[in-house]
Amino acid sequence: MKKVEVVAAIIYFNNEILCVQRPENKLDYISKKFEFPGGKIEHGESKKEALKRELIEELNFIPSKIDSLFLTVVYEYPDFELTMHSFKCYSETKKIQLNEHISFEWLNLKNLKKLDWAAADVPIVNRLIENE
Repeated sequence: MKKVEVVAAIIYFNNEILCVQRPENKLDYISKKFEFPGGKIEHGESKKEALKRELIEELNFIPSKIDSLFLTVVYEYPDFELTMHSFKCYSETKKIQLNEHISFEWLNLKNLKKLDWAAADVPIVNRLIENE
């Protein structure tokens, strides 16, 4: 089974967290699902370097602060295994530009579960709510 390693940003602006929606995809299990922004780690990159690069590519966004690792999730989708390293990040603005996603929402913790999340992101959502 193919293995993919990625990073994801839990971006806070005040008490709200950025949630982005994937575009339509032939794979039902990720099509139009919400996720935390991020992407694949390229050869030679640290996790934080990859996260900064992905946030610039996806959102034209640079966080004001990136904390240490929050949670690593290993999830087996039908055709690949995903290892996702998530980091809490902080922003001084809500200004983003969607370059790959179709929509976004800034939500407080109690409203995160109203979205249809990608399966690998669900453990992160649950941990955020538990740690409230």
